[in-house]
Formats: sequence, structure tokens, C-alpha cells
Amino acid sequence: MRLLVSSPVGALGVHVEAGTVVGVRFGATAGTSEPHPVRDELNAYFAGALTSFTTPMEFRGGSAFERAVWAEIAQIPYGETVTYGQIATALGDPGAARAVGTACNHNPLPVVVACHRVVGAGGKMVGFGGGLDRKRRLLELEARVTFQRSWG
Repeated sequence: MRLLVSSPVGALGVHVEAGTVVGVRFGATAGTSEPHPVRDELNAYFAGALTSFTTPMEFRGGSAFERAVWAEIAQIPYGETVTYGQIATALGDPGAARAVGTACNHNPLPVVVACHRVVGAGGKMVGFGGGLDRKRRLLELEARVTFQRSWG
């Protein structure tokens, strides 16, 4: 099933097979609007009411390295960022920051596996398959919610 989900960063196409999310893409133009738990979770995320997804997800495709990068990205807490270099180091290859960036660009589950939380050295806003404007908006959403919760 292909869902079309409206969001503050544009329409998302969400591919679901047997109840498992296997793909998310920006700029979707077609899909169903029928109810589904991942739609509810995405709406709650964008409303600032959800900080982690529970709908089952599965990475399909990708090299062993890409899958390792995606697994690392999935561990980044809501509202926090890490650098491409930090992920490369965590995977045992400190010189692989660019390869980590390429793997992030190939992430089949953006937003739900939050590659927008990966930034360049020194916190620089670089690279994002959905465009830097979307990355900035997603990070701002999470920062605002985190700030409100810590002061609220």
C-alpha cells in the first residue's frame, strides 16, 4: 500500500507492506489517504506529540555499510544531532564521513529513521536527500518541541 501523507515539509509517500514501513519519500504526488498507524504517528510527530516511531519498519536494499549507517541513525535521540564523522567513528572507520553522507542520502526511510539529525563537522547544515530546507525545518521542529518540554 502506498500512503500519501501531508506534512509541514511537503507530501510524503509511505510504502507499507504487510503492516511494515519499507519506504518513505519526499514530494509524493499519489497514494491513498486511508487510515494507517504510521499516518497517525507521522501526524503526531509533526504536531510535536511523538518523539519516536513504533510502527514496524524494515530496511530493504542497501549495502552492509549503508545498513550499518542506517542502524546508527536510528539510535540518534529525538532533538539531538551527531556528525557524519561521529557515525563513521562509531562504525570503526573514522575516515568514512563522506561514505556515511552517501549512505544517509540513500536512507529509504527518511523522517522515521531521522537522517536529518546527521550534520557536518561543527554542526554545519550540509547534505540531505530531501533538500536542506526540509532538513532545517525538521531540526527546528524537534528543537522547538525539546525546548518546550524542558521549560513546559
